[in-house]
Amino acid sequence: MKLDHDLINQLTLKEKAALVSGKDSWYTATIERLGLKPMMMSDGPSGLRKQVGTSEQTNINDSVEAVCFPASALTACSFDRERLNQLGEHLGVAAKAEKLGVLLGPGINLKRSPLAGRNFEYFSEDPYLVGELAAAYVKGVQSEGAGVSVKHFAANNREDQRFTSSSNIDERTLRELYLATFEKIVKQADPATIMCSYNEINGTLNSQNQRLLTKILRDEWGFKGLVMSDWGAVADHTAAVKAGLDLEMPGKGTESVDEIVAAVEDGSLPKKDLDRAVNRVLKMIKNWQPDDADQSGSYDMDEQHEFARKLATDSFVLLKNEHHVLPVNEGEKLAVIGELAEKPRYQGSGSSHVNAHHLVTPLAAINQVRPDATYVAGYSLATDDVNSTAVAEAVSAAKFADKVIIFAGYPERMESEGFDKTSIDLPANQNQLIDAVSQVNDQVIVVLQNGSAIRTPWIDKVAATLETYLAGEAVGEATWDVLSGNVNPSGKLAETFPLRLEDTPSYLTFDADPDEENYREGLFMGYRYYDKKKQPVQFPFGFGLSYTTFKYDDLQLKVGADHVSGSLRVTNTGSRSGAEAVQIYVGNRTSRIEKPVKTLVNFVKVSLAAGEEKVVTFDLDQRAFSWYNPKIANWQLDNGAYEILVGSSSADIRLNKMIELNWTPERPIKVDQRTYIGDLIKQDKFAEAVKQAGLSDIFSKLADDNDPTAKMFQNMPLRAATTMGVSPEKINELIEIMNN
Repeated sequence: MKLDHDLINQLTLKEKAALVSGKDSWYTATIERLGLKPMMMSDGPSGLRKQVGTSEQTNINDSVEAVCFPASALTACSFDRERLNQLGEHLGVAAKAEKLGVLLGPGINLKRSPLAGRNFEYFSEDPYLVGELAAAYVKGVQSEGAGVSVKHFAANNREDQRFTSSSNIDERTLRELYLATFEKIVKQADPATIMCSYNEINGTLNSQNQRLLTKILRDEWGFKGLVMSDWGAVADHTAAVKAGLDLEMPGKGTESVDEIVAAVEDGSLPKKDLDRAVNRVLKMIKNWQPDDADQSGSYDMDEQHEFARKLATDSFVLLKNEHHVLPVNEGEKLAVIGELAEKPRYQGSGSSHVNAHHLVTPLAAINQVRPDATYVAGYSLATDDVNSTAVAEAVSAAKFADKVIIFAGYPERMESEGFDKTSIDLPANQNQLIDAVSQVNDQVIVVLQNGSAIRTPWIDKVAATLETYLAGEAVGEATWDVLSGNVNPSGKLAETFPLRLEDTPSYLTFDADPDEENYREGLFMGYRYYDKKKQPVQFPFGFGLSYTTFKYDDLQLKVGADHVSGSLRVTNTGSRSGAEAVQIYVGNRTSRIEKPVKTLVNFVKVSLAAGEEKVVTFDLDQRAFSWYNPKIANWQLDNGAYEILVGSSSADIRLNKMIELNWTPERPIKVDQRTYIGDLIKQDKFAEAVKQAGLSDIFSKLADDNDPTAKMFQNMPLRAATTMGVSPEKINELIEIMNN
């Protein structure tokens, strides 16, 4: 990016230092004499959290009224790029009306552990799903003239000690999982800014990690925007600017400015590094500063509310529906139980909290159409303690109801930004309530409100379970839309629900050390781990039921010069219209490396009327078949066999076919003393080489894979051929022949 020398040269050193330091919590610096106005930014991954006053004047929850959309934990379950793009457009419209330059979001860190306190703000355990949905979201926001700040870069997967802990990850895992989401968004959606996270990676603080912020983000991926810090993430502003951080947020006032001025004057911060950061701040302001001429200042919040309702219903996940207890039928007597029906948990806590425009509770929505429904609180959100009187009232109501709807989930006090959970169990009073009610009524429907995966010990005792996560301000209307059958649920889980916390891949290491977070599970995170271990789970990644059924058939694949194209037929075999998220996975059956059984590489959501069939098409590029090789510091694609698997979830594979890829020019093996005999036998020219070296009698005996002695010698390096009577001189001769 070229520097705007004319403008930069007009700035004093002190003014430059001010520009790379946030004026306060929400604004860039003002340079009045040059007409540089401050640009405002705001939290807003699921709705605007614009604060009008300074950070000293306002509470974190004091913000302008805005529509509260469903949290990313829920929207990811839509498996719908178009819906996420529309969400971005709605947020962009709101940001523009509120004169915001940059919206802080989306959050795209992976759900490594269900204990992570901020999982509600993140999409999924799978990097492909995250990247696709978040890229659509970013394009939507920026199409309306507001920038985004994709966060938190990178490997920020826990909340406890998040300012100082080191995420210790091997390079292949870092690239294939934790950086892949950011890479896709940078390359596909050109985000205005990236927000670096608090944590360290392998011992280097991210805010001053030159390899992360410059070499990978800019030099490798070609990022052209601005890098800002998470709020308070900068420990050494001079080191941060040198590493590639452009904007410290929020600034520390004169302290930040003086630090940069002193560093330039004493030579510890090169002037060119400061000018580079200043230029990026100026470019951000130029590209994303709202137009003063646009004085509308308003937008249709009621329309946005209706979109929030639709987005939620398209994302809810039906986990169980025994004997078709759902949808609820007209005329059935209902008992509504659980304080969350009256006081729903519909959004996350912390920086994503929204001052909701129009909250509709589930109880209010149900009462509007079913005023005869009985309501009993059953438990208190303020405590985990069981209230025997409240439970008795709930049991009594359940006895006289045709169907019981129990609202259960995490209270806000259990799940928030800033700390991690210690359990994935619901409060004891909720679990015991569900047990007690299910003993007197076999038509119990549990509606969940939670920010991440939970344990469901009562699942076999209830007839139905609907996962609504944190559904936004239209939670009540959306929930009744699905319970009543006005909308057929089509969401799929974007994370695995384990049977027990102890079954999770990071159980042994998550939050075990305040300073070091060791990612010892490596690549085997989420469904990759459960697949490989053949570990049973409660609900697998990608799982979700419908009020109708779908049939998959006729999988067709075509291997092109640099991609694989595919198609299949999907038929709605039920009696209701519905939508199905078809998931495409690839299994690498070739590379001799640690690898998952399969990985998600594409998905297509298709809507079908009852009895209708459609042909679904998909395309897989070379990256879908590649793995990151740290030895060559690049992605590697190996020729050979790959399995294409198509399913309704990661555990429900309906179709599969093998393909052979031959896209990569053969790389001759550099033979040396360490080269294994078994690898050489597979090469066509080896027989000629041993013949030239006069060793045919010895090596020809080793080609029989059914001979245990031959197999033993195949598993030896060439230097060990001396045990077969081959002299060191002959080994060197053979190596020379093979390499020439």
